[in-house]
Amino acid sequence: MLHVDLDQFIAAVEVLRRPELAGQPIVVGGDGDPAKRGVVATASYEARAFGVHSGLPLRTAARRCPDCVFLPVDRATYEAASDEVMATLRSFGAVTEVMGWDEAFLAVDTDDPEGFARQIQERIRSATLLDSTVGIGENKLQAKLATGFGKPAGVYRLTHQTWFEVLGGEPVSALWGVGGKTAAKLAELGIRTVSELAAADVALVAGRFGPTIGPWLVQTARGLDPSAVSAEPYLPRSRGREVTFQRDIEDWEQVQAEIAALARRVARDVEAEGRPAVRVVVKVRYKPFFTSTHGVPLAGTGAAAIEAAALAALELFTGRRPVRLLGVRAEFAAD
Repeated sequence: MLHVDLDQFIAAVEVLRRPELAGQPIVVGGDGDPAKRGVVATASYEARAFGVHSGLPLRTAARRCPDCVFLPVDRATYEAASDEVMATLRSFGAVTEVMGWDEAFLAVDTDDPEGFARQIQERIRSATLLDSTVGIGENKLQAKLATGFGKPAGVYRLTHQTWFEVLGGEPVSALWGVGGKTAAKLAELGIRTVSELAAADVALVAGRFGPTIGPWLVQTARGLDPSAVSAEPYLPRSRGREVTFQRDIEDWEQVQAEIAALARRVARDVEAEGRPAVRVVVKVRYKPFFTSTHGVPLAGTGAAAIEAAALAALELFTGRRPVRLLGVRAEFAAD
């Protein structure tokens, strides 16, 4: 299995439009004004060298890298570039599973996966002028993690034989799907590395994470992944909208009005998607930067139901501190 990941995708697309920016530290986020509130959508490798990364407030990015070029998000342009890349991948005739704008898995039958990977890179570059990295593995997990070792614009292979040699001493957070909170909970069990998790008592881990997640964590640490590459069209798990306020909101009635407006916008997105939503989640980011979420099941369909659910979720927030960001997300039923 191969995992294809476009290198610094959004920043690279911007450089194609503005060749004079090549080699400069680029930050894409919000409306491109670092004096306003907003977060980094992506940063070029040159900007990352200054500690700028996705999710970082634009103002912080500007302090870390005063010479960065700040650009607004242009979703339509990125989607068009992504469509061209995915069409190029499908032209190989392999089973292709699109994972988002900038990555996909391919299941191929070849005796020379590295050679196949280089063909992929060359064809993408020829069609779009974009660079990509290809990870190779005996399953999707291995291929996904291999990509990280091949960055940028390289090819890297992970196998059952090399798994522990490469990853055994790495922290558990190096695994696909294991975040900081999970790593902290594992550390409470004395498990900090991939090898330690792979050798852990499954019952012990299941006791902390449950009968589904616990065994999955141990299996992942062993480099095992039974999931297949699927050619089914990529479907987002949710549709959401957010707004960052240039001045904190202190009036809760205004907060309610903003949530209602966001919910109506999300409802239009859900209608365009043509799939039933089952849950609505509201996000509130208080001053200075504490974020909390609450969600409720969706009892009905249509804009009115989504708006009512969003307001119900908002009522679960007990804090009435100044608000700097609000978000509403509608989650779809699992297929």
